[in-house]
Amino acid sequence: DLAHGWKFIRFGPDGRLYVPVGAPCNSCRKDDRRYATIMRMNQDGSGIEVYAHGVRNTVGFDWHPRTKELWFTDNGRDLMGDNIPPDELNHAPVQGLHFGFPYCHAGDIPDPEYGKERPCSDFVPPAMKLGPHVAALGMRFYTGEMFPEEYRNQIFIAEHGSWNRSSKIGYRVTLVRLRGNVPTAYEVFAGGWLQGEEHWGRPVDVEIAPDGSLFVSDDYANAIYRISYTASRRR
Repeated sequence: DLAHGWKFIRFGPDGRLYVPVGAPCNSCRKDDRRYATIMRMNQDGSGIEVYAHGVRNTVGFDWHPRTKELWFTDNGRDLMGDNIPPDELNHAPVQGLHFGFPYCHAGDIPDPEYGKERPCSDFVPPAMKLGPHVAALGMRFYTGEMFPEEYRNQIFIAEHGSWNRSSKIGYRVTLVRLRGNVPTAYEVFAGGWLQGEEHWGRPVDVEIAPDGSLFVSDDYANAIYRISYTASRRR
């Protein structure tokens, strides 16, 4: 599918391969139940099954280093306005949860076409609402040792940036702070790719380097950046 067909795949802590299948549209409902899901399978391709439902377009997921539970970003639908719906950070600790698409967006916004069919209360709300149309893609829990302890097991997210919002948003790396399994803050960690309404880069993914620094890929500038931390010396 051309719509939402490019995907991030990864082996989970259970040894199985996790493969998201995006919705082939902005907003629609397909008879093929594999659409708008995260699927998983054994390493030989057998035992394929749906792990999570109602996932419009995730391009990044990771497992909490301690709990081994799945977290993932999801891109909200377009053509509902500049400020709704927000993109999402979701938490799927068990198989079989439904995160709302196409009936409900961000936990409390009924879809204008499908929202009358099922109430938002039927679905799992996002763990954290991100910016509207920021195009949250890759995400990682920080497991390195270079950054201060406050970053350990916190979530970095690459925001590719909006494409049809009247005022651009995203084009940055954000940080979601957790206390246990509960997100407590959503903040900009690295920016500068967007200058006014002009952008010179678009973050796609983040990865923890062996030395604990943070790699950020950019498919607009065709670059990979490295963000390092150096402790300041007290005088």
